[in-house]
Amino acid sequence: MRNKFILPLFLIASTLLGGCGYNTLQTTDEQIKAGWAEVLNQYQRRADLVPNLVNVVKGYAAHEKDVLTRVTEARAKVGTIQATPDLINDEQAFAKFQAAQGELSSALSRLLAVSENYPQLKADGLFRDLQAQLEGTENRITVARNRYIQAVQAYNVTVRQFPSNLTAMLFGYKVKPSFTVENEKEIAKPPKVDFGGTPPPSPTSAGYQ
Repeated sequence: MRNKFILPLFLIASTLLGGCGYNTLQTTDEQIKAGWAEVLNQYQRRADLVPNLVNVVKGYAAHEKDVLTRVTEARAKVGTIQATPDLINDEQAFAKFQAAQGELSSALSRLLAVSENYPQLKADGLFRDLQAQLEGTENRITVARNRYIQAVQAYNVTVRQFPSNLTAMLFGYKVKPSFTVENEKEIAKPPKVDFGGTPPPSPTSAGYQ
């Protein structure tokens, strides 16, 4: 007899929760987590390229200390931020993460600009390979960020929209921060990589060790 009442109540509760946005909150929250994981993956890929890129440039342009130092320091700053899943629930921590990644983007752009003044560096096979990898990574970062932004937008609409906002308050779902800095377009723009022209013969590997 008791089971006869439990099942209908369960079905009614499921219907009410589904109609009030509970399932949508669950789905969009998982999409945010997956999107954030991919953003971190691509940012880590970029950070891993930095030491090799700096070492190659240093072999040809050691006196460009200011540019080399800025890139190294920007990468170190990124490394000090604990990019845990909880970070996307903390607006201030998220803003700090964005700022650090933006500084690294700017520093890398200046580093690549320096290479224009060193034909031998531009001709180095390892440098050109690193440039190509960096360009591809920057493009993947842009795609990952855009997907994350879309996931957050869908989730935040559900959190704010009636009647799903009542469900969100009941279960503790809150609005999440997104990538919304003033120079969003500039930060997301991949550094320009120029492969035009015929490069001079590549120097020996001893040139950048």
